[in-house]
Amino acid sequence: MTRSVLIMAHTGRPGAVTSAQLLIRRLADAGINVRVLEGEAKDIGCSGVEEFPAEPAATAGAELVIVLGGDGTLLRAAELTRHTGTPVLGVNLGHVGFLAEAERADLAVVASRAVSREYEVEERMAIDVTVRVDGSEHKTWALNEASVEKLAREKLLQLVVGIDGRPLSHWGADGVVCATPTGSTAYAFSAGGPVVWPEVEAMLVVPISAHALFARPLVVSPSSTVAVEVTHENEGAVLWCDGRRTVDLPPGSRVEVRRSDVPVRLARLHLTPFTDRLVTKFGLPVAGWRGRVRTQER
Repeated sequence: MTRSVLIMAHTGRPGAVTSAQLLIRRLADAGINVRVLEGEAKDIGCSGVEEFPAEPAATAGAELVIVLGGDGTLLRAAELTRHTGTPVLGVNLGHVGFLAEAERADLAVVASRAVSREYEVEERMAIDVTVRVDGSEHKTWALNEASVEKLAREKLLQLVVGIDGRPLSHWGADGVVCATPTGSTAYAFSAGGPVVWPEVEAMLVVPISAHALFARPLVVSPSSTVAVEVTHENEGAVLWCDGRRTVDLPPGSRVEVRRSDVPVRLARLHLTPFTDRLVTKFGLPVAGWRGRVRTQER
């Protein structure tokens, strides 16, 4: 059976094209069929590859998607693999690149592991998002977060937030972020939310600059449903999912967020402890650490 790997590249990033070309050569030499997206094929400029439209069909039947870029490019890949289940392996060519598994210097290792299938696949929780307004319903999803944000810069957005069918609080705020553990280091982190280890099953609710006495970040059960209602006193709002998909929210809209039955599958090379990833990605100071405390023998 012919093996196939899709390579996605943010061709505007420095080094993305040469990195893609290197991977294509290594995979092709190993007899693996390489796919690229039509919008990127001209920039990459390699012959012998199979071109696909930027649609989920590009990932169907592929054993792996290798992403060259930042977290935004990986989120784009996650959108394409949403229902095919193809694992995504990110190579960071951006800034922090928290979702990426490897750096540009690791390209040879990435190629070797892809050829030998030496990687683990980790499932990350996603969220389903339902927008209800005037009797209509719109469904979407997110890997990182769903954020309800104000449209008018000079006015606060008036929101009522509820958990599991019960009202929690009314917030005048710039918005609210509903995030997964994966998204805890993205928008929710910037809004003051907690960092949550990926294996923790939970959802986060993080208000953005709320004018309220009770406006702390919340960690709720993964089986809960979070509801955000845009009150009629607003001019409207907008829903952003992973910074990629938007839905307009007129006054009276209701956004419901719950755990998705469909996880996102990420390929892992190193299985680096999450603590080490935090230290590396954020440059955290660890001088003075004396190592693991040993239990005193009795």
